[in-house]
Amino acid sequence: QEVNKLTTNSNQTTTMGEAPPTDTTVNNYIAGQISPPASKDYLPIINPSTSLQIGKVALSSAQDVNTAVSAAQSAFSSWSSLTVKARAAYMLKFHALVRDNAHELAQLIVLENGKNITEALADVAKGNETVEYACSLPQLMQGKIDRVSGQVTCQDRRDALGVVASIVPFNFPFMVPFWTLPIALVTGNCIVLKPSEKVPLTMYKVIELFEKAGFPKGVINMVNGTKDCVEALIDHPNVKAVTFVGSSPVAKIVSDRCHSLNKRCTALGGAKNHLIALPDCDVEGTAQDVVVSYAGCAGQRCMAASVLLIVGDKEGAVQKSLLDRVIEKAAGIKAGTSAGQLGPVIDSQSMAKILSYIEQSEKDGAKILLDGRVWMKEMEGNKGNFIGPTVILHNNKTDKAMCEEIFGPVLSVYHVPTWQEAIEIENSNPFGNAAAVYTSNGGHAEWFMSRVRASMLGVNIGIPVPREPFSFGGLYGTRSKYGDMDITGDGAIEFFTNRIKITSKWPKPTVPEYVMGVQEDGAIMNGGTDHANFAGRM
Repeated sequence: QEVNKLTTNSNQTTTMGEAPPTDTTVNNYIAGQISPPASKDYLPIINPSTSLQIGKVALSSAQDVNTAVSAAQSAFSSWSSLTVKARAAYMLKFHALVRDNAHELAQLIVLENGKNITEALADVAKGNETVEYACSLPQLMQGKIDRVSGQVTCQDRRDALGVVASIVPFNFPFMVPFWTLPIALVTGNCIVLKPSEKVPLTMYKVIELFEKAGFPKGVINMVNGTKDCVEALIDHPNVKAVTFVGSSPVAKIVSDRCHSLNKRCTALGGAKNHLIALPDCDVEGTAQDVVVSYAGCAGQRCMAASVLLIVGDKEGAVQKSLLDRVIEKAAGIKAGTSAGQLGPVIDSQSMAKILSYIEQSEKDGAKILLDGRVWMKEMEGNKGNFIGPTVILHNNKTDKAMCEEIFGPVLSVYHVPTWQEAIEIENSNPFGNAAAVYTSNGGHAEWFMSRVRASMLGVNIGIPVPREPFSFGGLYGTRSKYGDMDITGDGAIEFFTNRIKITSKWPKPTVPEYVMGVQEDGAIMNGGTDHANFAGRM
């Protein structure tokens, strides 16, 4: 069976405690078949912890994309004709398979992405939470019906779009693809997934689980590759909608290209998230949360803390204690992929970018309070992309590291004397993903929550990711979000369907009971004149 070809070139299997296989060739998956790329070209898959090759991934062309879209289009009629309940039943089987294979999926994430094992298991669990939400769609996406006039009834329903494309990044190999896949499928669409070429192993295993769950051929397809593959997906006339998660410059390009074709698109970009610590914050809890927010997942997440604004007297006891505890906690983190450790960043290009921001901050007069570059010296024999937690104290709020997305374990700290200045710094940045305030006072929290300019806000939570049924997405009009609607929750239901409205009028019954009408409490049933009804008259 095809499912058996989805493992590795050898017959290795993976159990908890064993290293995942490292000689995988990741091909495309089209119409239920493993499909090598038409070009026969492949890219290396690199383990960021060692910089060693662990496999290779197909480099697909427009030809491969055409084949995948055709397969999805062929499957759409029968898949969309199923009831929502029937489609959700497939997803329910898949949910159980993910739960049963969570450890193997997590090990693959550790191998190809570099997350520690706790973060990798959370990546899987959070993605499977969206699967759970999709299983509830039979109760969530029913249409409405109402009698709006004497003989006129209006109703609506949600119809699937057709073939949709999902283009996903490297930073969450399981969770981010599952922001879109479950809801797109249960609402009746067929999908072509383009995983990140840097982390394709996880989704290759997931395809095996989709097969085991019994999804019909062509409903789920996967093509691998880079820019040419993405552009072919966007431009294909039978792809009705595109979702993208990645950097802001590319998100804008994707959105603009889709909208030039009058194609539905949601494209989520980067972020510059600010945490605001008030003098009445709980120092210990705030310090712990700030460190987890900025250093967890090596800082490679769009919801990570990037700037800590400490409000009040910089020589104040609370302010000094908070900064000291942040540094102490971050300095205690060790390199590695075991629980509680800090894994590598994804590749040498990311490493170089992060280092450039630290070096530029030094040139601009900032003080490096905790220097993650020491890891490079301490781990000189290790060729992985490890850089330790870094804390920079800035004197100038316009420093590059204060204003631009770094996407690494780097925290910029800046003292502000007033609440208003904290708001001005947060709201003047061009991004709009997340912001948080640390305080013990509800009134203080409400003041900030009503003024910060971001779409996902936290109170004493440094990673304020909305959980289902709430939807995920940045703020319109910022560099964090381009396109249409949110990417999860009810935003995704709206995105992946067309709302069809039906207005009906039937001839009046001729039975005596209707002609006579019935008088109840002074109201005449089936009678009266509806002046807003244009049906059948001028």
